[in-house]
Amino acid sequence: MSCNSCSTGKDGQPKGCKNNGTCGTDSCNKLTVFDWLSNMSLPDGETPFNAVEVRFKNGRKQYFLNTENLTLSIGDVVATQAKSGHDIGMVTLTGELVRIQMKRKNVDIDDRENVLKIYRKASQRDIDIWKEAREREEPMKVKARQFAIDLKLQMKISDIEFQGDASKATFYYTAEDRVDFRELIKLFAREFKTRIEMKQVGFRQEAARLGGIGSCGRELCCSTWLTDFRSVSTSAARYQQLSLNPLKLAGQCGKLKCCLNYELDSYLDALKEFPKTEVKLYTEKGVGACQKIDIFKGVLWYAYEGEWMNWHKLTAAQANVIIDLNKKKQKAASLEEYAVELIEETKVAFENVVGQDSLTRFDSPKPSRKRNNRNSNNRKRKPQNNAKKS
Repeated sequence: MSCNSCSTGKDGQPKGCKNNGTCGTDSCNKLTVFDWLSNMSLPDGETPFNAVEVRFKNGRKQYFLNTENLTLSIGDVVATQAKSGHDIGMVTLTGELVRIQMKRKNVDIDDRENVLKIYRKASQRDIDIWKEAREREEPMKVKARQFAIDLKLQMKISDIEFQGDASKATFYYTAEDRVDFRELIKLFAREFKTRIEMKQVGFRQEAARLGGIGSCGRELCCSTWLTDFRSVSTSAARYQQLSLNPLKLAGQCGKLKCCLNYELDSYLDALKEFPKTEVKLYTEKGVGACQKIDIFKGVLWYAYEGEWMNWHKLTAAQANVIIDLNKKKQKAASLEEYAVELIEETKVAFENVVGQDSLTRFDSPKPSRKRNNRNSNNRKRKPQNNAKKS
């Protein structure tokens, strides 16, 4: 779902959001929390929470006090207090749910440095100045990157965000090491005629701001709903038995994919029933070492030391039985004694259960009848031709 300004043009190319993300539709409300308390009334004698959540460019959110007691609803464009001047943003959350969000993010409402106030609802003049500033951001980014290249700085300018009153421009950049950009700021101030602020962000934050499509075919989690970045390690891939290929495990940001943590807890719970792979099974026939594990089927493959080509499949329960015997300083007879008890799954052939056609109906096409008719007609005509010639 999108507004008219987010639709495509005559040439079929997307025109983008002309309202700068203020139309209130689903495509413009990234990272928006559903207000499940909107239909609930407050108890008698309690006043509504006087703070609101405001979203700015690329999902940046901040909390502001509604000291003027303005009647605000989700989607309203407001002028908010800034360290110098004012900024323009869109209200994304109001009411008691803002209190819960502030508590979750450890934001103190009495902290006047971080919790500023809302001046007013944005006028048409405020919105016009804001739109003009937003239109300057893309050409400025191209020039800024060229300046950084000319100065041979090891940094990447990923995005530019103007303040709502166009009095300040924030340059977001990523860099591996510390960068001395004092000369760069002088060039920016001389070229763009505005106050400059440089802000370094991580690679994951950069991907969240810019957005994109992941290898799964969907929009990036960090740019749609994921707000907290948990550390991801290669052990998450090892537990899930994934190939340690950096090209497949890395996301758009160049770091390990956040989705490696999604199913990790389920794998860890399933692995509690499995014996550790480094534990060896001592039998009278030899010592068995674990070669492979299948978490979904709940089985392990063991091989005798020195006979690595012959694998024996055991369930997790059977392997635990042998380990318990080893703890009692007893040896099992052999791995084959336990592996024989496994029942192999039988493959089910294709069955025509809903009246479908055969899957091999195109393999051997039927011969054409017209050819046979033509050949038979030619055979009948040949004696007549011969009779005419005679």
